[in-house]
Amino acid sequence: MKESFFRTGMLLGESAEAVLAHSKVIVFGVGGVGGHCIDALARCGVGNLIAVDSASVKASNLNRQICAKKSTIGMRKVDVMQMHVHDVSDCSFTGICEFVTAENASRFIPDDSDIVIDAVDNVTAKLAIIEHSKKVGIPVLSSMGAGNRLDPTAIRIADIYSTSIDPLSRVMRRELRSRKVAGLTVVYSVETPHMPVMPTPDPDMKANAPASVPFVPGAFGLALASKAIEILLNSMENTHDY
Repeated sequence: MKESFFRTGMLLGESAEAVLAHSKVIVFGVGGVGGHCIDALARCGVGNLIAVDSASVKASNLNRQICAKKSTIGMRKVDVMQMHVHDVSDCSFTGICEFVTAENASRFIPDDSDIVIDAVDNVTAKLAIIEHSKKVGIPVLSSMGAGNRLDPTAIRIADIYSTSIDPLSRVMRRELRSRKVAGLTVVYSVETPHMPVMPTPDPDMKANAPASVPFVPGAFGLALASKAIEILLNSMENTHDY
């Protein structure tokens, strides 16, 4: 067992190391949620990670995004995450710097993916990622709205049709029903979203862009990673002979 897996193995068991090392996870979105999710998956020993995000690091990302440092402002987020992942793990990392759309989402999901994680904030892209994953039979997890929240203890993991309070979940339930998607595991918050106390000072952001603090998006990402590890171990442990 690698020394970097000692503490994890104490909880998950020695056999988990090989299971996770042979797994492949794709994460859409390398922002406040997706970046922390990727970090946790890499530190847990996931062997193959693919990240898709078209954005570059901005100074306004410094308050919550794991890829954001003064030294990385202006760099592509997937490139920064690749350096970060290689610094903390032996994971094989592939960064794809493209914007996800309904037309191209399926192109980014390899057939041998073990799980897909949606951490984007665009409803059209989320639906495309989820629909394709469901169609080809790859487990998919989705993040609902992390913005305008202050309480990380209000985060829950549930089926989309059991969610409440969260406005994004409401939209997603309606859209998924219309597409006959029977179920979807999501991370969401039962905290009522707060109204920002001031408009965005960033002229490049939409007027209705959500506010954020470091602890809620990060907790969303960690919750996604936790559920992903659980699914990987439950689904793969008895299907490979290591």
